[in-house]
Amino acid sequence: MIRHTVVFRLKHPKGSDPEARFLADARVLASIPGVGQFEQLRQVSPKNDYDFGFSMEFADQAAYSLYNDHPDHVAFVRDRWIPEVEAFLEIDYEPLTTA
Repeated sequence: MIRHTVVFRLKHPKGSDPEARFLADARVLASIPGVGQFEQLRQVSPKNDYDFGFSMEFADQAAYSLYNDHPDHVAFVRDRWIPEVEAFLEIDYEPLTTA
């Protein structure tokens, strides 16, 4: 299993219509085959300056690769993410095995 996470800050003013549209349009990512447990999150810690997070899970690397290459993901990154996101940090996790 791979958990794909990203925290980010938008170029839009907080609480603005463009911010709301971006978040609404990002829900297209949840419908891409292989995406599980999709969540949109509001970041609340004062320890960093990001505002939002997305989290999703994939069964394996093959499912994650299909997501990355899917036309809806590619279009969202090109048309919305790159022009509208000011800063981000992406982290992908695999569970540790326990003894």
